Amino acid sequence: SQVHTKRWAAKIASFDGYVFVAPEYNHGTSAALKNAIDYLYAEWNDKAAGFVSYGAVGGVRAVEHLRLVMGNLMVADVTRQVMLSLFTDFENMSVFRPHPRHEAELHAMFEQVIAWAGALKSVRSAKEASAHASSESRQNSSATSTASAPS
Repeated sequence: SQVHTKRWAAKIASFDGYVFVAPEYNHGTSAALKNAIDYLYAEWNDKAAGFVSYGAVGGVRAVEHLRLVMGNLMVADVTRQVMLSLFTDFENMSVFRPHPRHEAELHAMFEQVIAWAGALKSVRSAKEASAHASSESRQNSSATSTASAPS
């Protein structure tokens, strides 16, 4: 109902897929990211997602947490991900200096997200067509019952 929530919903609904960049905090994702995801539901449905994570062990536990959340939101998360270590991909744990191997990992993850996002467009289109047909059927049924009601 808030203007910022409506803008957030419209922005998320406009995409076919997402790449989440997630830090790991206490074996999970950040509260800010989880809160942003939780504000919406239908806008996420039948889309694709990939993950870039970072933390002491590459942020893998944050991504596992996010995979559970994505499943509940009907988001197809891809298997490829980029895991960045605070020890080897950040100088003094603050300056981003990723290992060159991450470029290939990133491209592989993007390819999967793009493929799944494209495939899921047909799922969303079929659901929209079905919802439109059901709406028209209810309108026709309502108009017929109103016309046949005794005066």
